[in-house]
Amino acid sequence: MEITAALVKDLRERTGAGMMECKKALQEAKGDIGEAEVVLRKHGISSAGKKAGRVTKQGLIGTYIHAGGQLGVMVEVNCESDFVARTGVFQELVHDVAMHIAAADPRYLRREDVPAAVLEKEKEIARARALLEGKPEKILDRIVEGRLSKFYEEVCLLDQPFVKEATLTIDQLVKTKVAKLGENIGVSRFVRFKVGDVAAAEAGGESAVAEPVAQ
Repeated sequence: MEITAALVKDLRERTGAGMMECKKALQEAKGDIGEAEVVLRKHGISSAGKKAGRVTKQGLIGTYIHAGGQLGVMVEVNCESDFVARTGVFQELVHDVAMHIAAADPRYLRREDVPAAVLEKEKEIARARALLEGKPEKILDRIVEGRLSKFYEEVCLLDQPFVKEATLTIDQLVKTKVAKLGENIGVSRFVRFKVGDVAAAEAGGESAVAEPVAQ
């Protein structure tokens, strides 16, 4: 298939990638624009890893209040410069992450934040289920590992599939913005409030229970 200028322009508008990157991705994808987006995403995620060690002291605190005012989220997303923090791409990312937290209700930011006791309990449950299902002893560890991965997808923000595009995890979503903006970006903490739920906790650092405001 011929890689036309219009096709390259369309891919660029969809992804924000450079003209040459778009052309190369389309050539690799044999003109399939959907596959070319995947190619660009893969390259973006790869290049994002090179920026992961950079210090992120700028950023934004984003908020999302669900319709009806019964559910609200605050999230801190960091980047390297105030310039990037003011861009529409970064602000959209912060809003999307806040909205995702409201919808998906993650309990932890990343896998490392899951308490050891919780993790051990999940392993016990996964192993017991596998035994009840009659799974062979020799593959139990592999089954437990697979079910833990599913557990992480359910409770850890960075592992969760993005609610607006399930082919991306939140971690991958962030990395696509790293590739687009050229700076290291990271979600550092969040808190989700629901009316009547006094056990709302901050995720991302040490857990902090939100106390009701004195009347």
